[in-house]
Amino acid sequence: MTVRVAAAPDVLSWAAERAGWDDALAEKHFPRFHDWLTGTQQPTLKQLEEFAHKTHTPFGALFLPEPPRMDLPIPDLRTVGGAGVSEPSPDLLDVVHECQLRQDWYRDEALRQGEEPVALVGSATVDDDPEAVGARLRHELAIQPVQNKAGAESFRRRLVARLEGLGLLVMISGIVGGNTSRALDPQDFRGFALSDPVAPLIFVNGTDAPVAQHFTLLHETAHIVLGHSAVSGSRLRGGTGEEAWCNRVASAALVPLDEVRRARRDSAGVPLAELVEDLAARYCVSRSVIYLRLRVAGLVSEDVVSRHFEEQDADAPGRTPRRRRESGGDYYRTATVRLGKPLIRAVLRSTREGHTSYREAMRLLGTHKIEVLHEMGRQAGVA
Repeated sequence: MTVRVAAAPDVLSWAAERAGWDDALAEKHFPRFHDWLTGTQQPTLKQLEEFAHKTHTPFGALFLPEPPRMDLPIPDLRTVGGAGVSEPSPDLLDVVHECQLRQDWYRDEALRQGEEPVALVGSATVDDDPEAVGARLRHELAIQPVQNKAGAESFRRRLVARLEGLGLLVMISGIVGGNTSRALDPQDFRGFALSDPVAPLIFVNGTDAPVAQHFTLLHETAHIVLGHSAVSGSRLRGGTGEEAWCNRVASAALVPLDEVRRARRDSAGVPLAELVEDLAARYCVSRSVIYLRLRVAGLVSEDVVSRHFEEQDADAPGRTPRRRRESGGDYYRTATVRLGKPLIRAVLRSTREGHTSYREAMRLLGTHKIEVLHEMGRQAGVA
């Protein structure tokens, strides 16, 4: 016997909208979707299960009389058109929850190992000069300008390694979990920080442009420096409060003002656009960051900066990238970037010591094969 479910039309519409579906796309997946909304026909239990899976909606939520409020467990500092984001996307929620689970495990393991609190966490306040905090981060992370393309390609890798060396968990991914069909959208969020005394974590949206990822790494680190958790959006200019402070810290860490002034002085007669391109390549940042640093240094007017941003498709720390799926390449190298070496090493060592089961280890590292688990550890430097 076919079992049909009287799902509330408002809940079905809410789930479809959260998944980014318009009416046409909803009916492409479920030809009778319009009938479900009008009450002409009710979905079967199997159809409702499939609907929950495809829209990334908790199955139980589809039985509610009205749409539930799906709140992020951390502060949401993103803005669109000057207003806050009304509700987080399923992709963002799932990634945050996944990272929290890994952070919880890592915190417990770190405490078991007797790890000390990470000095960087809570080491500054928004009342501190962001230029000075940025300079301190630049020194602690040993950030240097690149000299050639090979240097630019390894910039992120060196930066991540140094952040991990200071005690941070760094995870960079362009998909939800290991699901290559769920590509993250940089217009949804650029990254987030999960502050913790012994297990601070930063996540960067890997579908973003490389230079934007560099900026996000430093921006989220600035949240950790404040000892705060937060989700960050794509606005580089015009923000207020903590987001503006973190933008300034990230900019200062990546591009020192004294070097900008010296470059401008040494390039007398060089067109401004050419100087901006050269500096952006040298410091592995976007042109937008360079224009803002020139403005802070008093070398260009606000009108010049405004014209630059008016020419951009988005007011963001990098050009708007193509949304793409992660696929191909070296699986283990990609997994190391997604999870970070500190987590992989801690999980494998705890498993070998008998404190963590292989089942739990595979869940934490997103695999179903023990041989994959061992190879991940080998590549992360676990003997």
